[in-house]
Amino acid sequence: MKDEIHLRTLASRADLKRLGINVSNTTLLRWEARGRFPRRIRMAGTSVAWFLSKIEEWLSERAAERARTHYADAG
Repeated sequence: MKDEIHLRTLASRADLKRLGINVSNTTLLRWEARGRFPRRIRMAGTSVAWFLSKIEEWLSERAAERARTHYADAG
């Protein structure tokens, strides 16, 4: 039951910014179209939201990707 409630929790554009996803709407739309970001849900008119669980999953994937990526030593 808790997982079902978590899946239905929605994140607004302001929530995305608080989570550190501070990119333009155009960039988000582009990422969504390319499958690089969870797709939005149209609420009414121009209001949109995202499932918070999908955003958290996306952030976890980015953290795992960062852990696997090795950058050249600076020095």
